[in-house]
Amino acid sequence: MITGTGTGVGKTVVTAGIAALALRSGRRVAVLKPAQTGVSAAEPGDLDDVRRLAGRLTTRELRRFPDPLAPDTAARRVGMPAVRPSEIAQVAGELADTHDLVLIEGAGGLLVRFDDAGGTLADVAWSLGAPVVIVAEAGLGTLNHTALTAEALRGRGIICDGVVVGSWPAEPDLACLLNLEDLPVASGAPLIGVMPAGAGALDAADFAMVARASLAPRLGGDFDADEFAKELAADTPPEA
Repeated sequence: MITGTGTGVGKTVVTAGIAALALRSGRRVAVLKPAQTGVSAAEPGDLDDVRRLAGRLTTRELRRFPDPLAPDTAARRVGMPAVRPSEIAQVAGELADTHDLVLIEGAGGLLVRFDDAGGTLADVAWSLGAPVVIVAEAGLGTLNHTALTAEALRGRGIICDGVVVGSWPAEPDLACLLNLEDLPVASGAPLIGVMPAGAGALDAADFAMVARASLAPRLGGDFDADEFAKELAADTPPEA
């Protein structure tokens, strides 16, 4: 399960990176997007980006709502049936029967409502026993958002596999640099990836190389958080 500390933090790029590495290791991969919001039926959605970046894999989108709102609110506005956690879990289970890895990309953050009963992505993760990757922002404010997401997971008995920074800036400021050390403390989980900003604009071959360098071995890559921090420190002027 891939969730984020909010909207626009890089969940789709991280999902594509994990999928790309799994595909290149010979695994059968499926990516499930329970709800796509803010995109019309004729427009490309997140799964189109995943296919473009990762390659040939199975994708499923359960609902698409035109308004850029939480899935429950977006469904009510257009009179469509909401996506319920039980439906998401059922489809994920069906995909797991024929695939080696199923990735579920959430909408917004962990506790965004999917239906009028208050169902969330956390309910899906709990029912499936699926570990969760938190995708976080790099800069100021991310520690609080990440800590709250991790606390919500722990309170529900859900395993947090680790934290991935979804978009690392080309010129990181002091907050970004120090957050590399503080994110594991805030979340109680390891830093397992740092995806560079702009990775989603690469072609598939270059993206796969970037994903391998940017994601940790548990996600199929070569990323080492300590080595990454050392390289940054070596390139950072003392006054920074």
